Amino acid sequence: MTVFQRFFRFAIAIILVAGGALSTGASAQIVSQTKAGSVVSTERVRAELMAQAPDGVAPGQPVWVGLQLAHQPHWHTYWKNAGDSGLPTQLQWTLPPGVTAGDIAWPVPQKITIGTLANYGYEGTVLLPVPLTIAPDFKPPLFASDLEVKLKASWLVCRTECIPEDGEFVLKIPLKGSTALNRAAFEAALAAHPKPLAGDSRVEIAGDTLKLSVAGLPAAMQGKTLEFFPETPEVIEAAAPFTQAWQGDVWTAQVPLSSQRSNSPAVMPVVLEYRSGDTATAYRAEAKVLGTWPPLAAAATVSPALDAALRANAGAGANPAAPSGPASLVAALLGALLGGLILNLMPCVFPVLAIKVVGFTCHAGDRRAHSISALAYTAGVIASFLALGGLMLALRSAGEQLGWGFQLQSPAVVAALAVLFTVIGLNLAGLFEFGRFMPAGMAALEARHPVVNAFLSGVLAVAIASPCTAPFMGASLGLAVSLPAAQALAVFGVIGLGMALPYLAAGLVPAVARVLLPRPGAWMDVFRRLMAFPMFATVAWLVWVLGQQTGIDGAGALLALLVALSAVLWAFTLAGRSRLVVATLSIASFALLAGSIGQNIVKPLESAPAVAAGARWQPWEPGRVDQIVADGRPVFVDFTAAWCVTCQYNKKTTLANAAVLADLAAKNVVLLRADWTRRDPAISAAIGQLGRGGVPVYVMYQAGRAPQVLPEVLSVDEVRAAIARL
Repeated sequence: MTVFQRFFRFAIAIILVAGGALSTGASAQIVSQTKAGSVVSTERVRAELMAQAPDGVAPGQPVWVGLQLAHQPHWHTYWKNAGDSGLPTQLQWTLPPGVTAGDIAWPVPQKITIGTLANYGYEGTVLLPVPLTIAPDFKPPLFASDLEVKLKASWLVCRTECIPEDGEFVLKIPLKGSTALNRAAFEAALAAHPKPLAGDSRVEIAGDTLKLSVAGLPAAMQGKTLEFFPETPEVIEAAAPFTQAWQGDVWTAQVPLSSQRSNSPAVMPVVLEYRSGDTATAYRAEAKVLGTWPPLAAAATVSPALDAALRANAGAGANPAAPSGPASLVAALLGALLGGLILNLMPCVFPVLAIKVVGFTCHAGDRRAHSISALAYTAGVIASFLALGGLMLALRSAGEQLGWGFQLQSPAVVAALAVLFTVIGLNLAGLFEFGRFMPAGMAALEARHPVVNAFLSGVLAVAIASPCTAPFMGASLGLAVSLPAAQALAVFGVIGLGMALPYLAAGLVPAVARVLLPRPGAWMDVFRRLMAFPMFATVAWLVWVLGQQTGIDGAGALLALLVALSAVLWAFTLAGRSRLVVATLSIASFALLAGSIGQNIVKPLESAPAVAAGARWQPWEPGRVDQIVADGRPVFVDFTAAWCVTCQYNKKTTLANAAVLADLAAKNVVLLRADWTRRDPAISAAIGQLGRGGVPVYVMYQAGRAPQVLPEVLSVDEVRAAIARL
């Protein structure tokens, strides 16, 4: 229809206007974070950037900066070697020319035992000091009185669960004068840093045991029981007991090697600590390794249970992550074609497709125009899927943990789609016609380029389809991200072909539309207005999705702006002086609202909503499945997202079924939910390891058995059968 052909440019213009208002709010958010300065606080950690420059900032003078982490009770972060699990704190500095940052002077950690694991880290308050070197040719900017230090830090804070956190810090150190308010904290941190030991130290490899000998320790430590911390990760069993003894003034120990060892150092730095009451003394020795390291354990980036699952599924043909040949690619292409076809039945796509196909009844005799339009539309759909798939593959190859649907993890994208669906819904409902807002020259231009209009209609259709997730696509997309680029793009292209196929068939074979559709008449206008309601339903769902990402303030702000935008569109349908007055007032109101509350739409929540104590479903976390399975309990994991239609359908039907819940309770199954509504690299990695490219993914784990990956569209019988096999 000519109305639909016009609507792409107008809809994009509306999105740009709204996007400009949202970007203003986003900029305000960034400024407020910068103004936060040297302190970042979360529910678990208070992080502060500190400085120590007693003689000012000048070449040859001591200048220290450091990140102080004050943990809430029972929470901890990690040392340079985190032990059996965890990640060390990372610091990235931005400094003026002529100033360089050294390595962290790590204070001696403590050994933190959790179950069968042992980690090295810090509880309470710890300062991680870093020396700054001022070059002799350092010249501060003219009229500058401060040295600006910027830090981007990330840390993993754990209790029984682990939460990655980060912060950006800015600190100004006076160039002249003394900065010594934090002297005590820096002196304590540097005193806790192990002193270098010059004596002869060795590590002898004896089968699956390391024999350490460290000489040169001070007399006050000789004969005492020492704590031992290796700086090289993944070499020893951190939680295993070790024996130690003194041979004269030489400290010796026998430490078991890790069965999953991944490092074979020639020199092994170790830290030895003697603690008496509140007093601790620590030394660092670089021990030369003697002997030959045994072969490394097979490299594995997943747990043994998951690795076994992948091998078992590959053998059974259930896991597309390990394609066995052309047959697997063909199966993936067929699944992609079917998934693309089903996309047309989604509530956000069907109205647009139906309106376009109904348009054939108005111009049934122009077969050539219909054919060209259908081909151009198909090209636009396929090109858009190829572009979106290529972007995802490029970002993944650059190290980003992304899956299908990654664009919907951005609140700005969700808000823009809500704007787009609102505009489409108002147009279908008859509030306005796009032609009334378009200059005559643009209308003439569109008439001269119908192929371009049809192509852009295909691009728009893919944008509209992005919030909808079709079943049967998960396995194909999971395979696509593991294939060579050309084959992966073929999968994405076939999804586009499947989505465009109904319109392509109606355009190339007029009998399809002629047989399936009644004659033109008043019913067409009624049908068009009816199709507005699925669009408004999609807007309501997108507002709910945004609420999961930005909270009630973000959802409320979006609703208010959508109402204001609707008033703007209605104002332009008026005539005479009232159009000028009402349009001016409505545009001013929209701009005022966007400036005052627009930032709430793109401001993400600081943390995911907490799960209530005693709730049936608990949040998924890295490593938690292995811990529960090791205790002998089976686990069912639901990888889901608020913007995933199939996920929400399964959640409200099969996963809420009384018989399914009773079976799960009878088998004592632990229920975990991995919420991918907002970007989470750990969940992205877990989904990829299971051979999937997006959600939903449902997995049943049991000790000693390969995990069961269930279909994307769950049925009660399938889930109960999986539970019965436990």
